[in-house]
Amino acid sequence: MFRIWCRSKISKARLTGVELDYEGSIEIPSDLLEAADILPGERVQVVNMNNGDRLETYVIEGKAGSGHVMLNGPAARRGMVGDVVMILAYAIGSDDEIAPPRLVLLDEKNRIVEIK
Repeated sequence: MFRIWCRSKISKARLTGVELDYEGSIEIPSDLLEAADILPGERVQVVNMNNGDRLETYVIEGKAGSGHVMLNGPAARRGMVGDVVMILAYAIGSDDEIAPPRLVLLDEKNRIVEIK
């Protein structure tokens, strides 16, 4: 039997931009992606703490250290600048592959505070 579990989470990222006129995705700085072990193009779930929306999209790699987290395309309608979001990546595997998720905690400027 296979299970799906949360393997990585970027916690309390603040949206710094939304761009409707785009193909669709979420832009995340490369330093945050590396810390969370999330790859460009990987499917993620974005949970908006301000309005309760959940959406799935893919990741675009942003500039390291920029703190710029941006919803693009149709996803841009699901958040506003300043909204706090959780970004979750999942894995599929057998029971012996399941591990606790990597948790990347951010401050209000999208800087890493702690990695668990």
